[in-house]
Amino acid sequence: MVNNPTIETPKRRAVVAGTGSCVPDKILSNQDLTKIVETSDEWITTRTGIKTRRIAQPGQTTATLSAQAARNALQDAQMQADEIEMIVIGTVTPEMVFPSTACFVQDMIGARNAWAFDLSAACSGFVYGLSIAHQFVSSGRYHNALVIGAETLSRITNYQDRGSCILFGDGAGAVILKAANEGSQGIMYSTSFSDGRGWTALNCPAFGSRNPVSKPLADPSMVYMQINGREVYHTAVRRIVELVNECLEKCDLGVEDIAMFIPHQMNARIIESVGKRLNFTDDRIFINIDKYGNTSAASIPIALDECRKSGKVHKGDIILLVAFGGGLTWGANVIQL
Repeated sequence: MVNNPTIETPKRRAVVAGTGSCVPDKILSNQDLTKIVETSDEWITTRTGIKTRRIAQPGQTTATLSAQAARNALQDAQMQADEIEMIVIGTVTPEMVFPSTACFVQDMIGARNAWAFDLSAACSGFVYGLSIAHQFVSSGRYHNALVIGAETLSRITNYQDRGSCILFGDGAGAVILKAANEGSQGIMYSTSFSDGRGWTALNCPAFGSRNPVSKPLADPSMVYMQINGREVYHTAVRRIVELVNECLEKCDLGVEDIAMFIPHQMNARIIESVGKRLNFTDDRIFINIDKYGNTSAASIPIALDECRKSGKVHKGDIILLVAFGGGLTWGANVIQL
């Protein structure tokens, strides 16, 4: 297990200058799923809180969704693409094995002055990416960075497995970080963890060097996500509670100081359990999993964009982002908007 917390004391901070998101138009409802697998709207809603999810159509890819989310964030920040110096994309459904999805996005949006790369941390990909970009901006190396979480999970979902196909959707969210030298705004604290011993709880075994495309698979379903729901549930709740308590302690904050808790939208039951243990009131927990399902690395930036633009948070508010995902990985960011 690795813990790399960072407590920010310098005057220079990475401020959220803009947010954007993009989800496919196609909606896959619980009723639609009853025609594919043996399930019901009540069964899905009770266990997950999900009503609908968005599904990428032919021609829509992780890169195209990312690029549109990036354009929306640039418009929100009133910036041009050539001002971006760094692009980080968290995803487990990249455009292809290589080049990185971030390189495709750099080209699509015209960010000719940016260097670009992907990172793979499953559902924690965005909070990891935000932490990394924050280091470059707060250190003075760069002034502007673009961080994206994006997934087309429908492409690796087994629609014959009712336990997993009900969960996942597609989408992308983007945040632009901008250097600021004055005031209290910006990322206050980031922390990240990994525990590779738990990799069997959440994984997609093919195709990599262990199960290459050139070798017949022992089980054809290995091309899809594999999930141990019970193990994930209990571990996620425990680790997220630990993350929140760490963030509050390191930032000398109380639960009452957090204007909005924005967790990775993995499961409404997990989010509600965490909220009760931490004494967050319902009005300070942002949940939109009912509309989009679990979009992995994309869920937090989509939620943050929706939260900001719906007026649920305002300038000066302190928000807390938390994610838990395959790896196992988990992490958090405390941000004053």
